[in-house]
Amino acid sequence: MSLPSFFFDRVTADVVQQMDGVLALTEQLSRQRLTADTEACVSGVTEAAQAVRHLLEAARDLRKVSREGLTLEPAPLRLRELVDEVHSRWQPAAELSGVTLLVSYDGDPEACAIGDRARLLQVFDGFVGEAVASMRRGAVEASVRTVTGPEGVRLEGRVRGARNPAWDSQGLEARVRDVEARFGLNVAIGVVLARQIVEGMGGVLRSEGAGGTAETVIFEVLLPATIEIPAEAPQAAERSIHILVVDDNATNRMVAQALCEMFDCTCESANDGAEALEAARGGRFDLILMDIKMPVMDGVAATRAIRALPGQPGLVPIIALTANADPEDSEGYLAAGMNGVVEKPMKAEHLLAALQEALGQTNTPGAAAAAA
Repeated sequence: MSLPSFFFDRVTADVVQQMDGVLALTEQLSRQRLTADTEACVSGVTEAAQAVRHLLEAARDLRKVSREGLTLEPAPLRLRELVDEVHSRWQPAAELSGVTLLVSYDGDPEACAIGDRARLLQVFDGFVGEAVASMRRGAVEASVRTVTGPEGVRLEGRVRGARNPAWDSQGLEARVRDVEARFGLNVAIGVVLARQIVEGMGGVLRSEGAGGTAETVIFEVLLPATIEIPAEAPQAAERSIHILVVDDNATNRMVAQALCEMFDCTCESANDGAEALEAARGGRFDLILMDIKMPVMDGVAATRAIRALPGQPGLVPIIALTANADPEDSEGYLAAGMNGVVEKPMKAEHLLAALQEALGQTNTPGAAAAAA
């Protein structure tokens, strides 16, 4: 009997969350004074955890796209920067494989468009990952060409790498199975996801062979044009935001604290809602990150109790941390007095957006902290 979708989603989400915990622990260890051997072990654990997390995230994303269709989060982006990101993401892997990675951009260096940066990078991840995995030596070439016209900005991406002549007679499924057998499931999932993203964006995908062992995968998408992205105004220095992290799981607390520290926030922690209520009475927190399911007192009950406190302590913004973030559940959290919801496993950009929403853009860490 196959694993029901509900359990698949819960299991993958839980494993991703546990991998986040492992990465938070290795990050803390890497800051200590370690011997060379111990440092190598910590680095190995980090790489393994990142690989597992990436594989599960890709598998879950592919499953969601296949079942529900592609979702996009368009925003203004400078297209030249895509090339820089592709290079920075893949240069280390290319070096480890003994492959030379060549990237280039052809177009207006200041050209801007409305697009989903993460999805476009996933397309390059799929095809560059396949090309790097298939090369024993030589070079992989990735390029972006942009042309701005009346209907928008046409983006053409190209990835040139090794080519298996047997692919000429294979359909997509057979080719992907071949990729999996030769290079692993991670690469195969990336290729399938890249193809579905291009299709979901209304793009065109084709390949060109040179009659030898090289192949160029080409994709084209049309993006709405936009004016140049304005530079962010410098912000005045402010004191660090002080956050109370409430969760009965030690790993979850460490993950949340590591993300908060990444945004230059300071943290304290509580193990359940009752401890959170007592800590909140002092009024020393700018915000509370509240788990929902906890012993002694759950997050909803704790939020209601905090809201009943007199004065400023009862007004502190509270954000729910939960794996149950369906609209119906979220409405209940907000009705209890919470100011927002962040779904587990937490992503840095989602937490940052919730902090900014709850505290106001002028009183939170800048978005640049998310990339640090």
